[in-house]
Amino acid sequence: MSTNPTRPMKFAYWVPNVSGGLVVSRIPQRTEWNLDYNVLLAQTAEKAGFEYALTQIRFAGSYSAEYQHDSLIFSAGILAKTEKIKIITAILPGIDHPAVVAKRGATADQIFGGRWAINVVSGWNRREFDMLGVQWLEHDERYSRSREFVEILRGSWSQDHFSYVGKYWTLKDYPLRPKPLALPGRPMPEIFQGGNSLAAQKMAAAVSDWYFMNGNTLEGHKEQIDHVAKLAAANGRALRFGANAFVIARETEQEAWDELERIVQSADATAVSDFQEAVKEAGLATAEKKGMWSSATTRDLVQYNEGFKTNLIGTPEQIAERIYSLRRVGVDLVLCGFLHFQEELRFFGERVVPLVRELESAGGAREPAIPAALISPLGGTHISHS
Repeated sequence: MSTNPTRPMKFAYWVPNVSGGLVVSRIPQRTEWNLDYNVLLAQTAEKAGFEYALTQIRFAGSYSAEYQHDSLIFSAGILAKTEKIKIITAILPGIDHPAVVAKRGATADQIFGGRWAINVVSGWNRREFDMLGVQWLEHDERYSRSREFVEILRGSWSQDHFSYVGKYWTLKDYPLRPKPLALPGRPMPEIFQGGNSLAAQKMAAAVSDWYFMNGNTLEGHKEQIDHVAKLAAANGRALRFGANAFVIARETEQEAWDELERIVQSADATAVSDFQEAVKEAGLATAEKKGMWSSATTRDLVQYNEGFKTNLIGTPEQIAERIYSLRRVGVDLVLCGFLHFQEELRFFGERVVPLVRELESAGGAREPAIPAALISPLGGTHISHS
């Protein structure tokens, strides 16, 4: 793990390829889920300094996401209209077959110049599996299946005639051609995954390139990073870390906090409650009771990946310092969500990213504030840096 603050932080954003925006709230969101909007958004993101975008995978409506475009096809649509940004496609093992995904991913990678990546989502929504007739596995088994999925991806992408015998899949002499592009420093597409449980962390340490974390406090992110980095080191590996954050950047701190309160006060209580019930399988089903969303409050889940907790809420200067603090504890990428994607992403690129780069260039000369009390804004207490 590197905590060198001069190594630039990377930025990604959630692709709104499903309806409902990024908060489970009735507050107006000037965010669309169609391809035209998302192509323009990706082009804006390229200019704003974003290096990645993550498409979402859904087969059934949940927390207001009643309409969903396919993640892989939607990714290709965006890649075809952009030049630099990398698109991370979310995939569900069990519903998706790894050898088929390996082939489609290799094709996307070839066509779009090595800009395709994958996010392996082990699954939390049992309804999706049940309605498609796919066996619903208990929590830790889902991560075992995902590990096999990744092993098959890597084997298919690196061997001419790949065979594999696992618990969930068997391949015999699979001749995948063409392979993905082999680029300097990137022999095959990058593999991302999330999950807060020990099973998820062990999987990331064993096979993944990137480990996504839900929103958390600075101390919470550091604790996760230190633990997973040690697990990876025990396997002779290193991996990089991404943190989810819902960004509310405004000219004044009060404006930002007022916007957060409007979002929360307009929450769709029924949709939040339904989501909270559905995700119990993801978090509380683990033996250690520390899986995804296990400690999330109803207020946290108004942003369904707990993005408020990361506390990128305030002025551009405050947010830049908090991002630099995240970099210093080992976060390599911030995965951003916004209320009004087009204008807020542009504002973030124009006003926040340059400040982060200044802090990185200073290399620690300007020590960022890392107060012990930098806690989740959801408790009603926050730190002013004004």
